[in-house]
Amino acid sequence: MPSLIALALSIGVLATIATWLFLGPFAAMLMQIWQAFIAWACFFHSGADLEAAKKTVICMSFGAVVGALSVMLAGQLGTLGSFSAPVAVGIGAAVIVLAAHIGLLATIPASVYGFASIAGLILLKGVAPAEAILPTILSIVTGTVFGFVSAKLGAAITAKPDLAAVET
Repeated sequence: MPSLIALALSIGVLATIATWLFLGPFAAMLMQIWQAFIAWACFFHSGADLEAAKKTVICMSFGAVVGALSVMLAGQLGTLGSFSAPVAVGIGAAVIVLAAHIGLLATIPASVYGFASIAGLILLKGVAPAEAILPTILSIVTGTVFGFVSAKLGAAITAKPDLAAVET
């Protein structure tokens, strides 16, 4: 089967399973399917290999922690009024970029995805930043695992050329 069809089949089946898990058993832990899908996409965007999985989990988790701290900081900057959140987000964004000098944190887009993921959970569900960290990181790890498995499964069901037939 062509690689694009194999990957579509792999991702389609695994997305069905992931969605069932997140809307069922994982829902009680505040894990979010959309965060997992962001991590899944980040995994493919980062190269779809073991190194990409490492970058995705580490950088997205780092970004989530920075995002949670930025939300906490915004609450402490009340004297800035309507500028509290923008200033806190600006500081968080600067921290993400400056941290990219550390090799493990060099994938800036992945860190931004993590920042956005936790901010989304905090804003959509109204949970405290400290309560959003664990479910966000669990969703990131789970999405990365689904990405890794989908890449491997897609490769496994891709038709390989018959080299013996080509040589004759």
